[in-house]
Amino acid sequence: DAFYASVEVRRHPELRGRPLIVGGGACGVVLSATYEARAAGVRSAMPMRRARRLCPQAVVVPPRFADYAEVSAGVMAVFRSVTPLVEPLSLDEAFLDVSGAGRRLGRPAWIGEWLRARIADEQGITCSVGVAPTKFLAKLASSAAKPDGLLVVPAGGVAAFLHPLPVEALWGVGERTAEQLRRLGLRTVGDLAAQPPAALRRALGEAAGSHLHELAHGRDPRRVTPDEPDKSVGAEETFDTDVDDHEVVHRELLRLAERTAARLRAAGQAGRTVSIKVRFADFST
Repeated sequence: DAFYASVEVRRHPELRGRPLIVGGGACGVVLSATYEARAAGVRSAMPMRRARRLCPQAVVVPPRFADYAEVSAGVMAVFRSVTPLVEPLSLDEAFLDVSGAGRRLGRPAWIGEWLRARIADEQGITCSVGVAPTKFLAKLASSAAKPDGLLVVPAGGVAAFLHPLPVEALWGVGERTAEQLRRLGLRTVGDLAAQPPAALRRALGEAAGSHLHELAHGRDPRRVTPDEPDKSVGAEETFDTDVDDHEVVHRELLRLAERTAARLRAAGQAGRTVSIKVRFADFST
């Protein structure tokens, strides 16, 4: 739950219960925020200028990535003590296939509570757990359980949990697709599930229509795949002031490209093709 911010609160217990933002710099962005700051409208990736306006009483601390990596390693070690089938999504999130741990540890809900208790005891942070028959549903359940909770979606309760949710809850439904669905009168996952698959394919295309029809019925065939290689490797830098000097930008691109290449060499993937994407942001609003 609010991983970076939670690690900072562990480091500074006097800040518990207060709004805290991990980020900084005049042109920086919010990396994480406690739920007290989120109540004021602060969100991850929000420009710091806006976050400070929304929550002027918040304590702002700079990120300490070495600390976050250390806590993450401890959390992942707890996961792997339950099952070798752990698929990390990021430093603070993972899928676990616990189907083989039942005889030793009991029902999945008990395993979830045991994980939450052990992480709180060993790492001093809270976590939320979703238990469900598929990865997609488990992800939704863990989000619904935040903060510091556990939610079980049994196989017989998939429709009751899933169908009242807005269509935006489905993977692959962004702003544009959601607008398309609303024009068709489809606002909830249940609305979408009631549509014939052929109608969805005509409206959204073959792949997207079939994909959303399956998700709307809670079907997700993907298995938990441990140790999956990174799909992308990147590097980024946020300047403290706005930069419009092309030479400075060019020099920074070269430096970031070299940093990324060094990571690829270290991972034994020096022969991979690299594409560079530049994102310019306006933080004046």
